[in-house]
Formats: sequence, structure tokens, C-alpha cells
Amino acid sequence: RQQLPKIPAKTKPAEAIRYALGRMPNARAYLENGQPEPDNNICERSIGPLTLGRKNYLFMGSEGGGNAAAIAYTLIQTARMNAVDPEGWLTWVPTHIADHKLNRIDDLAPWNWRPE
Repeated sequence: RQQLPKIPAKTKPAEAIRYALGRMPNARAYLENGQPEPDNNICERSIGPLTLGRKNYLFMGSEGGGNAAAIAYTLIQTARMNAVDPEGWLTWVPTHIADHKLNRIDDLAPWNWRPE
């Protein structure tokens, strides 16, 4: 910040410095958190199979069917990304969710699940 006044205002370096300074609060928050990945390659790879079948998904039967399929794909991919067997987890959750405390619902998430 101290050096910015020394650089002519309408030059590319000054623009670049102002751009970077304007994003520093978000960059700091990102660096302090440490959990998010610096890119979205994992997400990009996970949607590959879905994009291959995109034309087929136009014929899901209804908007509700499309929404249900999207939810199912999301749950399956979330389980896979957490190294959990999607079929095992999705079979187990419905048998335990009714008796589970609402304030402990996160316990049923795939990253907390362990096969019995």
C-alpha cells in the first residue's frame, strides 16, 4: 500500500496492485481457514459423468424427477468424495434418521459414517 502512490496511477502495475489489494480480505480469510481447495478440479471431475448424460436428463419425466435425480447424484458423489460406499451409507441412513436427534443430524453425514 505504501508503494502504490509512487507508481503512476493509470499504469498496468498500479491496476494490478489495486486489484490485489481489493481482494486481500477474501484472500486472508481463505488462507486462515485452510479447508477449501485452491481450485475446483475435484468438483470438475465429479460432474464429468453427469455432463456426458446431459441430453438424456432432459427426459426425466418431470421437473420433480429432475430435482430428485439431482439430489441423488449429490448424495452419491458426496459419499464418494469422502471415501464412503454410497450404497452402504444410503441404505444405512434411512434406518437411523427417524430416531436421530435433530441437533445431531450432522452425525449422519457421510464424513461421519462408519460401516457397522
